[in-house]
Amino acid sequence: MESLSSKRAAWLRFGAVAAGCLVLVGLAVTSQASLPNGLQFIQVGHWVYNTSSQSAVHVDGATGQVDAQASVPGAGAGSQVTQGDRAGYVVDRSRITQFSKSTLGVESSSTPPATEQPVVLEVPGGPYLVYRNAGQIARLGDPAATVPAGGPLSAPVTTSDGTVWLHRIDNGSICDLPRGATLLTCPAQLPQGHDGSLAVVGDRPVVLDTTAGTLSSVGKNGLGDAADIGLALPATVQVANNDVDGRLAVVDPGQNQLHLIDAAGLLRNGPAVRPVSVDLSKDSKYSGPVATSHTVALVDQVRNVVLTYDSKGTLKGTKPIPGADGQTRLALGQDNRIYADNHDGSHVVVVDGRNGSAADVNVDDKARNQSTNGSGPGSATGPNPGPAQQVQAPVANATPPGAPRNVDATAGVGSATVMWSGAPDNGAGITRYLVSWSGGSTTVDGSRSSATVTGLANGRSYVFTVVAENSAGRGAGASSRTVVPGGAADAPRVTATVGSGGQVSVSWTTPNLHGADLDHYLVSASGLGDRSVSSTSTSYQGLSGAITFTVRAVTSYGSGSTYTGSPGTARATLAAGPPTLKITGVRSAAGLVVTVDANANGGPATCQATFMTASSSWVACSGTTEITIPNVFWFGAVTVTATIKNSAGTGTDSWTGTPST
Repeated sequence: MESLSSKRAAWLRFGAVAAGCLVLVGLAVTSQASLPNGLQFIQVGHWVYNTSSQSAVHVDGATGQVDAQASVPGAGAGSQVTQGDRAGYVVDRSRITQFSKSTLGVESSSTPPATEQPVVLEVPGGPYLVYRNAGQIARLGDPAATVPAGGPLSAPVTTSDGTVWLHRIDNGSICDLPRGATLLTCPAQLPQGHDGSLAVVGDRPVVLDTTAGTLSSVGKNGLGDAADIGLALPATVQVANNDVDGRLAVVDPGQNQLHLIDAAGLLRNGPAVRPVSVDLSKDSKYSGPVATSHTVALVDQVRNVVLTYDSKGTLKGTKPIPGADGQTRLALGQDNRIYADNHDGSHVVVVDGRNGSAADVNVDDKARNQSTNGSGPGSATGPNPGPAQQVQAPVANATPPGAPRNVDATAGVGSATVMWSGAPDNGAGITRYLVSWSGGSTTVDGSRSSATVTGLANGRSYVFTVVAENSAGRGAGASSRTVVPGGAADAPRVTATVGSGGQVSVSWTTPNLHGADLDHYLVSASGLGDRSVSSTSTSYQGLSGAITFTVRAVTSYGSGSTYTGSPGTARATLAAGPPTLKITGVRSAAGLVVTVDANANGGPATCQATFMTASSSWVACSGTTEITIPNVFWFGAVTVTATIKNSAGTGTDSWTGTPST
């Protein structure tokens, strides 16, 4: 077995500093050096507090090995450990202890803003600790800050740019804390009295309104259109942090069911697949769900088992958690893995985010072996840089890797996804891939075959070059086709107002154009073709029946191709012709009650009855309808007139006689 001393020597031979568990060749990162714009380190692996050794222990998720220990005595069982680019943090209820990831020595300690157990978020610019009950957000990264939210919070979520999204339980505000910011902004709000939970779908925040049973996107301009999820969910529903293949995983703790909602279909106003529902054991209690791009994980806290599912609700695996006591905690790693820690940190179950397979890591044994074979906890060994970044001994005749194959890219809104097939390793394992483009670069570990690049300019052409690296050096690059980021506009909010004579006025709001130029709107009505409109309103004449009006924004970026946006719709019902009615009876009851048989002729109608100078209120009428003329007196025979009106005209009828009693 390779000793810790030899590992340390190999670690220090690199001409770079490991930020988290990612090594960027050729870039020295110190406390005085800033990272290039747009470059984000991905923290590989997972730290857990091991009670028996009183240490923060780093688990390599790819190999299942313990490759670093930092002695932090005195933290309680169940303490959380999180990591940033250069430091790790042991978090218990009364103290936050910071240790160096390069020396593994304790550097400082501080008092947390609240004594509750926080939600830990590992994102670029972080990590963050969210104290939900106290409404406090502590950023441990640079610059460190504590940001008040002003009230209690539901579970927070994050997007890939390092923005933290929060939902105030008391007033429904939905707020964001961008990377490096010290103040919240709150661009959206749920209706008063509505319960909700945040999630991220396609790297965009969404809110599940459990009171209304709807899902809406969240943006700088507020909430997007609400889409009916087709399920009735309680306020206690447990919602996954991210989508899994476009579906949002939620657990109903009352019914012990896992639901997978087609969030991507609902949010693009396209055809949505019915939710998938999975029955869970009725006599158990579940924590989670936590989701990666292809896997959902739950913990059966009664049976102490990790359960994994795919986006179709298929059970992919079960894994017992040794030494668990119903307090297992799930954590999402930045390496596309889910980690399940038992309470004393003696075991960690590692879930592969690609296929849902799970493996148990005996932290006690591996930490003990590491201490025996090396210099022990607290020595400057540094964590193994990850599944494909592990420092390897030189291999005879190893050469730099070949060029990656099948490099391609697809454009998104302000982003692009770059994909490739693995490069030939030429005798030494691929440690990382460098993806570069005009204006930036990023790296991913050697097991990856794709990278998502954000912060791109919509309408600008990009070519992405991918280069593989191994212990022998950097190989040749291969480039993608040219792609142009951009996207179609969101759906506008459409209003249809019915006038007289079959006229309908249609108006709409300007939607989010995603930085594009507006060319025109395409407006259509049921059974009629599109019309091109440059303003935000138009009108129709001579319509009848139930009509759906559809509005889409047509946009472009410069002189490039056009995009047709998502449709916004509104419905209106118009009468086929003037209405008619017949008075079928009149009786006395604290006034006169006039019974009519109303024919609205296919549209909404209102009716009114009149006796001498007294009239009833206008009331909605269709078929047999009673209309009351209050506070009138008569003797003998009376004459009553009834009037009906709709958008196409009016009709009347008269009745003379003695009212019945």
